[in-house]
Amino acid sequence: MADISDKENVVVSNTKLEKVFAMRGGNGEDSYANNSQAQAKHARSMLHLLKKTLDGLRLMPAHDGAPFVIADLGCSSGSNALYMADAIVKHMTERYDASYYAAPEFSVFFSDLQSNDFNTLFQLLPPLAANYGRGGDVEGLDTAPIPHHRSYFAAGVPGSFHKRLFPARSIDVFYSTFCLHWLSQVPESVVDVRSPAYNKGKIYIHGGSESTAIAFRKQFQSDMTAFLRARSVEMKIGGSMFLAFIGRTSEDPTDQGGAGLIFGSHYQDAWDDLVQEGLITSEERDSFNIPVFASSVQEFKELVEAEGSYHIDMLQIFKGGSPLVVSHPEDATEVGQALANSCRSISGVLVDAHIGEELSNELFSRVARRGASHAKELYEQLQFFHIVASLSLA
Repeated sequence: MADISDKENVVVSNTKLEKVFAMRGGNGEDSYANNSQAQAKHARSMLHLLKKTLDGLRLMPAHDGAPFVIADLGCSSGSNALYMADAIVKHMTERYDASYYAAPEFSVFFSDLQSNDFNTLFQLLPPLAANYGRGGDVEGLDTAPIPHHRSYFAAGVPGSFHKRLFPARSIDVFYSTFCLHWLSQVPESVVDVRSPAYNKGKIYIHGGSESTAIAFRKQFQSDMTAFLRARSVEMKIGGSMFLAFIGRTSEDPTDQGGAGLIFGSHYQDAWDDLVQEGLITSEERDSFNIPVFASSVQEFKELVEAEGSYHIDMLQIFKGGSPLVVSHPEDATEVGQALANSCRSISGVLVDAHIGEELSNELFSRVARRGASHAKELYEQLQFFHIVASLSLA
């Protein structure tokens, strides 16, 4: 039996979660950098919606050399953040070039929790283009998805996007992709054995009780409201915000769609395996919950309207496809390992903190085996839907 006497549940504590949680860093097999190809594919498929958001911005002459400021909220540590930053800068440069105004300099803030692997992200950052920011022509730019040089100044901003991050009226464009479904904490009632919302026998809301679903939804409402209020202070008048995050098509919050299939099926079963094998206790399993909530479009719309700071310029549900990217879909072992790597890249840090790295290895090996045994069904049925929204100040 695992010794749990010196373990604390990091998920319960908001403070600890904020300090510990991050996508898995580095460049290893199960790192986020090497398991975010699906997110990259989904982001590219939404690029026309992002450009439509940017086309809605009113171009203004730069005053006193003020830059056009972009903020990526939840940047993580892979190349996807750089692709999106370049896409925004490139599109806005083209808009300025076609206008009567000279293009300003561009500044991009990459923001995530303090525990994020900023080192890996900035190692991927191309060098600043020759002469950029010195009054000369930009040299060395190309049309590759991520250019060999960049045409913006870059900086990292550590902190939670559920709080203030920037000075008032300082950001022209916010964008956040595949992040806002993450909660600031697991609702306390969900891991309280005395509460009707106690999520006994599960590690995620999917398939849980109505009381559990209500607790998760309330936490999402609180977190999203805090996010919107913070951005309403930081956004410049005339600015805009582009958001894409996991959503659901069902009105039933216990049916979490693609997120439910990721966290509530084979991943859940792997936790049960550890309990049945005596490697962890049922209490250890029950005190671990994935802090994710896939909202419906209507739930998000009601939140934005209740907060009151924004006009909804665009709001839709977008079919993103499978989160698993494999070279040989007929190879069950590859599909199973892709599932394990995907789960570990986005939640492995929390699992390591909860049960330790050795038991975490055991857990994800079982995820891989279970995924392989259901490979065809998993590959064909696992689909994500995303809520895509464009907001401007009302």
